[in-house]
Amino acid sequence: MPIEYRISLDAEHEFSYRIELNRVYEPEAAKTAPSWTRLEYQKCSNCPLSKDDFSHCPAAVDLHRVIEDFQGLPAFTKALVWVRTPEREYTKTVGLEEGLRALLGVIMATSACPVLSALKPMAHNHLPFANNQEFILRAVSLYLARQYFNYREGRHADWDLKGLVRMFQQLQLVNQAFWQRIHDTCEGDSNLKAFLTFFSMSSSMTYSLETQLQKIRPLVMSAGEGPDT
Repeated sequence: MPIEYRISLDAEHEFSYRIELNRVYEPEAAKTAPSWTRLEYQKCSNCPLSKDDFSHCPAAVDLHRVIEDFQGLPAFTKALVWVRTPEREYTKTVGLEEGLRALLGVIMATSACPVLSALKPMAHNHLPFANNQEFILRAVSLYLARQYFNYREGRHADWDLKGLVRMFQQLQLVNQAFWQRIHDTCEGDSNLKAFLTFFSMSSSMTYSLETQLQKIRPLVMSAGEGPDT
């Protein structure tokens, strides 16, 4: 089941999106996308894709409709955002920046970009409007769950989270490049603000992971020790 978004600015301006979680790159669809979505345009420095196989950036192709829909609109514009995931529905009145951050994030994480695919587990458990603490808790929890299965299945387990930091360093390079793509094409600031907010949440995982962990420690440890310890 896809994730659905509906962003309503007023009675005459309502935008709906349907995000399939398992998408593939479609060369024919890419040909009709705007020039700023081409792979070589502001290409990410860590992009592993070849222009021989991908004429356009998969994530940019997926994003361009949203970027164009909200181009020229200020970030402080109030919007009613409705989201339906396979499990539940969410509704919240927010600044357009916050609504777009959630929408852009889930589209990027489910694109055919091999770097952004690291976020796909979070997209499959999508939590719109997540604050920084929730973002950190979910990212660390999913990463540690993966390490547990690595351990159980005889592979190396990264309990020190070094791989998590490296993963977000790679994602940060993508965020920076996308900010430049959007900056070059957008007149307003809503899309830029959304990317900057997403960028700041991601960068906190690379520059101050220990600080972020200390912020969530009281929540994680609030249950105390179990009866058998």
